[in-house]
Amino acid sequence: MGPTRKPNVCSRLSRRALGCFSRDAGVVQRTNLGILRALVCQESTKFKNVWTTHSRSPIAYERGRIYFDNYRRCVSSVASEPRKLYEMPKCSKSEKIEDALLWECPVKQSLAVLPRLISNSWAQGDILPNSSDYKSSLIALTAHNWLLRISATTGKILEKIYLAPYCKFRYLSWDTPQEVIAVKSAQNRGSAVARQAGIQQHVLLYLAVFRVLPFSLVGILEINKKIFGNVTDATLSHGILIVMYSSGLVRLYSFQTIAEQFMQQKLDLGCACRWGGTTGTVGEAPFGIPCNIKITDMPPLLFEVSSLENAFQIGGHPWHYIVTPNKKKQKGVFHICALKDNSLAKNGIQEMDCCSLESDWIYFHPDASGRIIHVGPNQVKVLKLTEIENNSSQHQISEDFVILANRENHKNENVLTVTASGRVVKKSFNLLDDDPEQETFKIVDYEDELDLLSVVAVTQIDAEGKAHLDFHCNEYGTLLKSIPLVESWDVTYSHEVYFDRDLVLHIEQKPNRVFSCYVYQMICDTGEEEETINRSC
Repeated sequence: MGPTRKPNVCSRLSRRALGCFSRDAGVVQRTNLGILRALVCQESTKFKNVWTTHSRSPIAYERGRIYFDNYRRCVSSVASEPRKLYEMPKCSKSEKIEDALLWECPVKQSLAVLPRLISNSWAQGDILPNSSDYKSSLIALTAHNWLLRISATTGKILEKIYLAPYCKFRYLSWDTPQEVIAVKSAQNRGSAVARQAGIQQHVLLYLAVFRVLPFSLVGILEINKKIFGNVTDATLSHGILIVMYSSGLVRLYSFQTIAEQFMQQKLDLGCACRWGGTTGTVGEAPFGIPCNIKITDMPPLLFEVSSLENAFQIGGHPWHYIVTPNKKKQKGVFHICALKDNSLAKNGIQEMDCCSLESDWIYFHPDASGRIIHVGPNQVKVLKLTEIENNSSQHQISEDFVILANRENHKNENVLTVTASGRVVKKSFNLLDDDPEQETFKIVDYEDELDLLSVVAVTQIDAEGKAHLDFHCNEYGTLLKSIPLVESWDVTYSHEVYFDRDLVLHIEQKPNRVFSCYVYQMICDTGEEEETINRSC
């Protein structure tokens, strides 16, 4: 079944003005985004490079905000031309922000305010204590182990928590998006003196877990080699502790079970605490937060699998996982298996027929459809997971649609060489699928609000590369819009491209830590109209 014809923008605006839609929550928002999608994809709409800047420090982007100088300077990209929102005071190297996450108040908490205000019943836990808590905040981790909550609009520090003096925390991630964060320490390698003396460091790293807004401590967990064995890394995601080994083994444990079973003492931020003969306030310097979850015995194992380079993903409906068999010659081969019994799905071995320097990659579609995206140098496959007919317990993988690169179909090239005797010799060689002179896919992303797949394709033309960003229908794969990027694209540099509603942003890292940022804004091309007006005059 092909795509159905959608009403044009004028029709949608008229229907919105007349209130011709249901009273369901979110309908107006979806209507507005449908109008914006139609505007973005219409032929006359252009994306203009409105701003370019360069920096000696990394540049980050999040929800309409561009961050410079290790998150201390913030520029809004929402206006027609980027403008500075705030700039925090200069600080020492030990105070610099190393990692950050943007927090936005959940709708359910925002909606909880009105009835509480009317009834004047302020039950703890129902609403947030301060009005500023309902505005976006940047949760930042500093080099000297402070966790900060910073206003996303003014740069004012709203809250600060001192983590600990016994390790170096370095990474921030969402355990549960917008609800629970995990702060991960650097791995403990031990001092050079300790290594020379043969003293083993059993604690590999620490994970500090917090519920956000209002901040509350869940606990700090240590990953100990005496319990887990020769573990090389660990992380937390959606309440699951994921432990990885150099052999390629990946093991999953329930963090909630671990916390309930091995928490030595419940700690509350801002409360007095006595720990190891020392008394202090939890979350304040110099006391910090003691490690209060210490595993003394192997916790119950939920799941384990072996995969090349510990690559492991879970998704789909029902739950499936993607791994690469743990052999180097299997690189680029992906197995899609059912989580409940490890059975391989029908057509569950996915291998892209390509010869390239860079590996293809695969992941579950972020639109929660349960589909899978498999990206190679010259094609993007969107795969779907469906039940096998007459056998609801087994599933199969099939193609939903394929996006192909725009290139000539010539795998072999002939080169003529003339020898000293004048004889002409013809040599044939194969082109790589990611040969720079052919259009090659570099980045594939999903714009969830407009329901569009964005694909960056690059072609080397003479000495420089040229890139364009294509918008494809997420349902059928149809090409709806193509935007050329005016700046050259060097395939040896690191690149990030963001498509966010009416904004396209390209961040490039050049050699010697030079970062460039190119901002494109949507404009409606009125060139023909202006020419008509001029002629009429």
